[in-house]
Amino acid sequence: MKSGLSGVVALVVLLLLIIVGYSSIFTVRQTEQALVVRLGAPVGAPITDPGLHFKAPFIDTVISIDNRILDLENPSQEIIASDQKRLVVDAFARYRIKDALRFYQSVGSISAANLQLTALLNAALRRVLGEVTFIQVVRDEREVLMGRIRDQLDKQAGAYGIEVVDVRIRRADLPDQNSQAVYQRMQTERQREAAEFRAQGGQKAQEIKSKADREATVIVADANSQADKIRGEGDGERNRIFAEAYSQDPQFFAFYRAMAAYETSLKNNDTRFVLKPDSEFFRFFNSVNGTPLKAVAPAAPR
Repeated sequence: MKSGLSGVVALVVLLLLIIVGYSSIFTVRQTEQALVVRLGAPVGAPITDPGLHFKAPFIDTVISIDNRILDLENPSQEIIASDQKRLVVDAFARYRIKDALRFYQSVGSISAANLQLTALLNAALRRVLGEVTFIQVVRDEREVLMGRIRDQLDKQAGAYGIEVVDVRIRRADLPDQNSQAVYQRMQTERQREAAEFRAQGGQKAQEIKSKADREATVIVADANSQADKIRGEGDGERNRIFAEAYSQDPQFFAFYRAMAAYETSLKNNDTRFVLKPDSEFFRFFNSVNGTPLKAVAPAAPR
């Protein structure tokens, strides 16, 4: 009877030891850090080393805090730039918890931290973007402005044990009601520039064309002058050759010129001449040497 009771007591004690032992250990994953809280008050420094750790059973509570980089999505909001233009800004931030104890004491949870960071991010956006113009936000200084917003947000978030890694402006644009008007104004401006470029191109083309026409006229005039000069020299040389030929054999030269005249004037083009047979033009038809034939006396009547 006593041995049976002793066995039950030993079993109960073993069970209690197991429960106490299980309540005394906890595991920290590599993606998190742990904070041990005893009766609502943190005990010691946050545990960042992954692995198996010990705590006081039943009275200590372990709070796990994410150690990775977290995302903060900020809803789109309207911001007025320094040139009084309204902007719809869509931004987001990335942060991590660098001081788990301060984080737990100040905000307590990631959801509460997101609410607090959203308010701080909106304030930083309005403060930084409100000091610059629309063009600087959209094009010229966007990278610099995001760095300024990140620095300001990180400085304020340090009070909550949070380190801001990055802030990005995903979209910065005009409101929908202004986009169409801006688009039409930009289109009109581009059309004006295009018309100006076309006018300048047309003027330049006309100048080039006028210059080309002037140079062509000069070239043609020079060519005609040179041609007339060469033609005159050729005519002079021809006349000299004709003169020399004529002086050597005037009779043959006259015969040659007459044959050339016959060939030119008596082509098969229905040309008709009304001339006397003893005309000077046909003198080589009457005689080889071009002398006119003697008149034949009429026969005496019988």
